[in-house]
Amino acid sequence: MRGVYYLCAVKTKINTPLMYEVLDKDTIKSEILPYLSVAKRGYVTKSDLVEVIQCILYKLKTGCQWHMLPVSAIFTGRVLSYKSVYAHFRKWSRNGEWKKGWGKILSRHRSFLDMSSVDLDGSHTTTLRGGECCGYQGRKKRTTTNAIYVTDRQGIPLAMSTPVSGSHNDLHCISEALQGLFSDIKESGLSVLGLFLNADAGFDSAQFRRDCHRQEVFPNVAFNKRRGMRRDDELLDELLYKERYSIERTNAWIDSYRSVLNRFDTTQTSWEGWNYIAFILIFPKKIRKREKSR
Repeated sequence: MRGVYYLCAVKTKINTPLMYEVLDKDTIKSEILPYLSVAKRGYVTKSDLVEVIQCILYKLKTGCQWHMLPVSAIFTGRVLSYKSVYAHFRKWSRNGEWKKGWGKILSRHRSFLDMSSVDLDGSHTTTLRGGECCGYQGRKKRTTTNAIYVTDRQGIPLAMSTPVSGSHNDLHCISEALQGLFSDIKESGLSVLGLFLNADAGFDSAQFRRDCHRQEVFPNVAFNKRRGMRRDDELLDELLYKERYSIERTNAWIDSYRSVLNRFDTTQTSWEGWNYIAFILIFPKKIRKREKSR
């Protein structure tokens, strides 16, 4: 009898759904769902889109394979298959809706941002399945994707450049990359005029400085000794540059999301989508932390 009782107890425990929330439903409903398209004609999903987003956030946080999503534990009503969840993610990524939603979130909460100065940094992410915008990176000795990120003084992400092959360095097509970054920041209702921008020695070039000055942005770039003699007009504020640690901290925040730490997606739009979702998750946490400290 003791053995039979033990089996029954284990079965009851297994059948109990375990809900894992990356973000609470109220925040998803107010901060994410309003910026995503829903079907207006034709087939409309009978499941809760908030729970669809919760599945996507679970995938982002854990980095699990799509077919390993615990859909039965996340959906409280009609349970969708992982294929349906993936279809929603691809639709929103392909249409650039994660990026558009992120811009609207920044605009809505821009009073929480600290634009006294911003930081810029490039990041190479390992690509494990190949695909678009990936190439061999000699320093890391593997295939990577390269993108440039901009954060505010607190380390809150502001914009991300269009990903390029990891075979290129950070200064590859830097004029186009900066133009896109500054345009995205402006579309969020933020001004870049008179902005102080920190960047490491990898961005020490005359072209980078000229592109910043065209946007009326003041570059504070560490000197790269391989360039040779430094020009008199290339100034560096050491105290301001020390504040650049905040973007390195942001990189650590982003790396906590396993689907961003290593790239498994073969399409550029999916990879960008994961990054913008990570931005969306980071911002509410910073807002709540500040509100609690008041």
